[in-house]
Amino acid sequence: MTAPTRPDVDPTATRPPLRLVVVHPPQPPLADERHPLRLVLPGVPAPRRLHRPGPRPRTLGRPDDDFGPAWSPRAELPDPRAAGRRLVTCTLEALAGRRPITQLQAMTSPGVYTALHAGRRPRWCADGTAPLLIGRVHVCEPVDGVAEISAVARRGGRAHAVAARLEGIDGRWRCTALQIG
Repeated sequence: MTAPTRPDVDPTATRPPLRLVVVHPPQPPLADERHPLRLVLPGVPAPRRLHRPGPRPRTLGRPDDDFGPAWSPRAELPDPRAAGRRLVTCTLEALAGRRPITQLQAMTSPGVYTALHAGRRPRWCADGTAPLLIGRVHVCEPVDGVAEISAVARRGGRAHAVAARLEGIDGRWRCTALQIG
């Protein structure tokens, strides 16, 4: 038995190829699907992503302790507000030429440090002699071991926003993303 055919449709006509259209749901991503913003400058390699393993007991002499940085839970980290204020102050002073940028290496990830070292300095930060005033540092902790900070820097009557993402690595806060406006 054959299927009935419609007289107005030519079965030998070519059809356009099928294409897949991905439609994202209008919901925020799950915690494991988030993609944090990174400081990206042209010509600067992307920072190396760290693998975030589950909680593990800390013991001395473990053979896998020599294989790079380990994520730290919030209980093992200092106050993020003080670390954020120190990061913002040191970064703006380094960009203004008042301290060496190499002092930021311990506080930033390799990608952020490379971008700061090779990047262009904001003119408002490097020009003038007016003091840099850092306002109150606001902290948001979206997940354990991560703090997002923001502050307002004032110089010469103008305000500029500074935002950073701090992640707990090896028992201290390290800046993995930085935005200076």
